[in-house]
Amino acid sequence: MWTYNKVLQYPINIKCPNPKLAKFIISQYGGPDGELAASLRYLSQRFGMPDQNAKAILNDIGTEEWVPLCCQ
Repeated sequence: MWTYNKVLQYPINIKCPNPKLAKFIISQYGGPDGELAASLRYLSQRFGMPDQNAKAILNDIGTEEWVPLCCQ
C-alpha cells in the first residue's frame, strides 16, 4: 500500500549554514505558535463540533496546515 523512498524531491546543497536562521525556521514548525500546533488545534476542535459543516471546515483547515509540514 505504501512505499517509502528516502530520496529528496529537490537536491539540497547548503554552502553556508546559518544556525540562527535554522533555529527560527524550526520554531515556526514545532513551537507553541507553529504550524504543527495550529494544525493539531484545528483537528482536535473538530471532534467537539455538533454541526457537520463546521466539522468539515475544521478538518479541511487542519489538513491544509498539516500538508506543508509532511510534504516538504
